[in-house]
Amino acid sequence: MEIRSKNEGTPIVPRLIHFNIFPEDKQNQGPCVDETSVTLSSISASLHIVLFPEQAFGFAKQFWQHTGLGISSRLAEHCLSLLPVETTFVPNGLQHTPRRAYNKHYSAKAKPSSPTESVGRNIDDLSLDHSMYVEERYGRNLPLSAAATAKRALRMRIAGVLVRDAPLESSDALDNGDKNADVAAVGRGVDGLSEDDVFLYPTGMAAIWNSHQLCLAVRPAKKSVCLGFTYTDTLKLLEKWGPGCHFIGDGNLDSLEQILEQQSASDPVNPPILAVFLEIPSNPLLRTADLPRLRSLADKYKFLVVIDETVGNFLNVAVIQYADIVVSSLPPKCSVATPTSWAEASYEDTYFDEDAIYMERNSRDFRRRVKVIDKTQEPFASTYGPKSIAGGSSSPIVKEVFYPRYVTTENYERCRIPGDPAQGIEEGGYGGLFSVTFASMALASIFFDNLSCNKGPSLGTNFTL
Repeated sequence: MEIRSKNEGTPIVPRLIHFNIFPEDKQNQGPCVDETSVTLSSISASLHIVLFPEQAFGFAKQFWQHTGLGISSRLAEHCLSLLPVETTFVPNGLQHTPRRAYNKHYSAKAKPSSPTESVGRNIDDLSLDHSMYVEERYGRNLPLSAAATAKRALRMRIAGVLVRDAPLESSDALDNGDKNADVAAVGRGVDGLSEDDVFLYPTGMAAIWNSHQLCLAVRPAKKSVCLGFTYTDTLKLLEKWGPGCHFIGDGNLDSLEQILEQQSASDPVNPPILAVFLEIPSNPLLRTADLPRLRSLADKYKFLVVIDETVGNFLNVAVIQYADIVVSSLPPKCSVATPTSWAEASYEDTYFDEDAIYMERNSRDFRRRVKVIDKTQEPFASTYGPKSIAGGSSSPIVKEVFYPRYVTTENYERCRIPGDPAQGIEEGGYGGLFSVTFASMALASIFFDNLSCNKGPSLGTNFTL
């Protein structure tokens, strides 16, 4: 299936605004916070705002929806908390009345009209700083002043060189052998891989978007290939921005090779395609491509391979040796592992400091949670997979179970991490995602209605969904 981006139309000239929001009072008002800490209410915010004609709203919405480049909810809350409460003009000579904020936690520090109002506003400001203080001192968060340390710890964790997932007091601890900072010489089984090869982005789709932009920057502009089913926004992104894409829904490499041969015949000078984007394994069919063959085709035809390993995750599968760019998720934030020389020139750190602080904390037990998820999921798939019709059973209930252990098994086993007890490396599992089809819609409804867990379309929670 061939998809082309719709580039034709009248160009739209937007207005770009760099909007800085500074707190009115930068003094530390929190009695519990020591002078070395940075409070949330003392940090300025920097936004880039795009103004465009109303008739272009549909296009702007698509960009905002698919690229993941909008601001996070924490950054939005922070910006609202810094904005002053403005007065509203009331006609007929009446006095100006302060506009009330919709949420007291978002209201900023306008000049109060009475001592009571002043006390209430000070309490609001104190509550923000106090909650941050409690989280930092009695919870597990690093202080805001250690955002750079948190980001580095995340990059080391993703690169696989931070062995022990524990709180780190400072960036120096990562360099000077802190007891909590066990650092491996080789990351993810690849010589030379380090945190310098990992680039953090605020959302998963922002990582995909920047990967695509990076491919366009280092290779001639050609269509990409979406191999197998990926996250829906990935396909939309490849369709709508750039030269377009070829969609191979079943992930068949024979179909890919046909496209490569046809495009090479029509243009023997340039690579036939820009890049292949795929997930390992895919969602929802949990299929795994033949990565050695794909790598061989990429070397032969000079295209790039971008692998999203979110579903498999880097504790279960090792795919970096087959890829030019690996997108990896510590839910819900993503990173990109890629040759440093490619990305350094264009990379901009837009990861909000507070988001990084929370993500560092939440990812400390990532290894443990992945293993728990793997072990929780496998018995179910192992029970119903062999009992399905596709598994050779005459069961009139389960039609097929899609799980890496039963779907394209040979391909998955090639990239599943082998255990090495001597090195303290656990064997990779099969992930926490599976799909199941039933012999009838009625049976599927009964199963769904009686399944005692949370239900929704998300991915990456720390509970069964």
